[in-house]
Amino acid sequence: MKKTNLLLFLTAVCSFAAIAQEKKAPSYPLITHDTYFSIWSDNDQLNQSVTKHWTGAEQSLLGIIKVDGKSYRFMGNTEQAYVNVLPASDDQAYQFKYSESVPTGEWKDVEYADGDWKSGAAPFGDLDQFAKTEWKSKNLWVRRTFELTNPDLKDLSLKLNHDDNVEVYINGSLIYKHVGWTNNKFTYVPVKEVLLKSLKKGKNVLAIHIANTAGGAWLDAGLVSKAPVADPVMLATQKSVNITATQTSYEFKAGAADLSVTFTSPLLLNDLHMVSRPISYITYSVKSNDQKAHTVDVLFSASTSIAVNTPSQEVKAEAVKAPGLSVLKAGTTQQPILKKRGDDLRIDWGYMYIATPAANKAIQYAGVQKDAVAEFNKTNKIVKPTTMTGTKLALNTVLSFGSVGVAAKQQYVMVGYDDIESVQYFGKNLKALWNNDGTKTFESELGKAAAEYTQVIKKSNDFDVSMYKNAASAGGEKYAKLCVLGYRQAIAAHKLVKSPEGDLLFMSKENFSNGSIYTVDITYPSAPLFLAYNPDLVKGLLNGIFAYSESGKWKKPFAAHDLGTYPLANGQTYGEDMPVEESGNMLIVTAAIAKAEGNAEYARKHWKTLSIWADYLSKEGFDPGNQLCTDDFAGHLARNSNLSVKAIVALGAYGQLAAQLGETAEAEKYTKMAKEMALKWMTMADDGDHYALTFDKKGTWSQKYNMVWDKLLGLNLFPKEVYTKEIKYYLTKQNPYGLPLDSRRTYTKSDWIIWTSVLADNDADFQALIAPVYKFAVETPSRVPLSDWHETTTGKMTGFQARSVVGGYFIKMLEMNWNKK
Repeated sequence: MKKTNLLLFLTAVCSFAAIAQEKKAPSYPLITHDTYFSIWSDNDQLNQSVTKHWTGAEQSLLGIIKVDGKSYRFMGNTEQAYVNVLPASDDQAYQFKYSESVPTGEWKDVEYADGDWKSGAAPFGDLDQFAKTEWKSKNLWVRRTFELTNPDLKDLSLKLNHDDNVEVYINGSLIYKHVGWTNNKFTYVPVKEVLLKSLKKGKNVLAIHIANTAGGAWLDAGLVSKAPVADPVMLATQKSVNITATQTSYEFKAGAADLSVTFTSPLLLNDLHMVSRPISYITYSVKSNDQKAHTVDVLFSASTSIAVNTPSQEVKAEAVKAPGLSVLKAGTTQQPILKKRGDDLRIDWGYMYIATPAANKAIQYAGVQKDAVAEFNKTNKIVKPTTMTGTKLALNTVLSFGSVGVAAKQQYVMVGYDDIESVQYFGKNLKALWNNDGTKTFESELGKAAAEYTQVIKKSNDFDVSMYKNAASAGGEKYAKLCVLGYRQAIAAHKLVKSPEGDLLFMSKENFSNGSIYTVDITYPSAPLFLAYNPDLVKGLLNGIFAYSESGKWKKPFAAHDLGTYPLANGQTYGEDMPVEESGNMLIVTAAIAKAEGNAEYARKHWKTLSIWADYLSKEGFDPGNQLCTDDFAGHLARNSNLSVKAIVALGAYGQLAAQLGETAEAEKYTKMAKEMALKWMTMADDGDHYALTFDKKGTWSQKYNMVWDKLLGLNLFPKEVYTKEIKYYLTKQNPYGLPLDSRRTYTKSDWIIWTSVLADNDADFQALIAPVYKFAVETPSRVPLSDWHETTTGKMTGFQARSVVGGYFIKMLEMNWNKK
């Protein structure tokens, strides 16, 4: 083999190693930067479904390739269109007749006399969430009459956005009942055919009873039928997909052309500017597959739904100038900066950007997405406005590759989001770290990202290979693939800013849980990824909680649960404290920072606060009362033996920190205390061949995942025989998709399983615990960004999705790294 051919062969092998890592995911990460700028594909085939925000709201990225005049869709799908029978407020202003007191008589019937009811414009709800009619009472009854000339309707759906419990009637017949809420987005509920018979020619009525049980309030409703989908575009054939830490790559065949599409979100944790800069690259590479030359063009269409919370919000799209780039920009006309807080929300302030190098001579314009597809299919000579105001628009970019042969041609676009103000921190709005001082423009950052394109892609490829290699060395192939799936998700559930005092704040959102910001028991399981790659980010996970206590705003002798509800971090909003849980978390993670850095200087800065928390745990931690812990979804537990382990390990960690800081008396006191507690724990929790769930309930069991830090920090509080005894017992309790959390239910937390697996003293036992978690990840029917709370018997998500706690998967790699030191 010639030397040049050998080099080409080795390059190809290295390139394959960089991408051949994981081919299956519950949902595929495409654009992943922070909790608001996070777009995924929930189908194994990129062109089979509309791309979505992690919450499930549609945020369409559409891709069409045209080869010699024939069009093939390779990305996304056309959004389902509806025909209004009775418009909701996002399409047309309307009014309900309403009553806030229990109505008498058959209020659901068409002929009911509602003349004494009030009239109000929809939607009803919280004015600070932009409702048209304020609703504060517990119950609301509404009626909306409408005329039908032809009641013989087919494929009718109720279009409903409600918070909370609701009952919906048409002409007195119940068509829908639900306990819960939809959190600021419409759901479409098919109306059963038998119920359509109640519709009449002439007057009809939609009647609703809704109850506000807690939190926000909202009601908006209409009736729609599905419009026929007119999509003449053929489908490209997807040949493969590969996921690496920072990239998702697809290969397609589109007639006589082959297309590669790679989404790169360069979340490289050693470059905090890059982590905080919300710009992703989409790289297109095309070549002929029949040895002939072909004319190739690509349409990339990005819906302005990326920049709204609800589709009804008006946006303005326009072209903007940036040196060396062609750029489109869009955002809401209202720009309600930091006006909403909560969980299932999308950003509706700031601006989305689509940019490509001017040298590409791309055609860019604003318009409706389905029209863009139709026009692209006909011609490339599109003359459309670059400035437009309306709803449900799209930013469209046509890339021309000209004549393409066997040599690949490549172009890229950048997708970015400037949120202007990212979070509020004790009354002060903070910008993203990349623009902390407010002197930069997003256009200049796009220019910088374009100039760095080649370098960034190389760094991302190199990191992807390195990360996978290290994870595989630590825990094997299945473990490494779980780390691949967790990497971008864990980072993208945070926002990176600086406090007014200049401290780094790495602010988590408790996704699809309760929407808290800076939750301490989210920090704890997420920390291993950041401990492994950049301890400064772990300090960023703790700084805000320390500042809250040390400012005097938080006066209790234990750590707070959170700093508020995302994106407003103005103080704890969670309704109940977790005293042992959060104090233990803060002490353990602080000790882990000292281990990662080789010194305890960070602990020295906060020693007084740490000492207060350690004192609290010394009194209340060993045999905890009936208080919440991080597994609060499983209910309260008194005398929780795993929570007791956390307190014991935290006290041992405090003793270790004290020794590092030369606090000899404190070190001896707390180290001795922790060791004595561990011995006492072994007696009180003993249940024969395992240790019990609680001290007072034998015949129960639970994962003692908190014990992993005794091992990693080298505290030596619990004899290794305790680990061995527990692991041996756990292996008898596994189900197809993992080890249950405890004996109460069959659901589990995958992050805790992986922590528990690190207690194993041999690879066979470790792999036995890891394999079912990997099986869950690639077989779950729940097509959402990886859930950390799932059912071990079916693999279905129980709750939670897209959370940062999958950063906890990196704990085995962290152990390997520390053992090498």
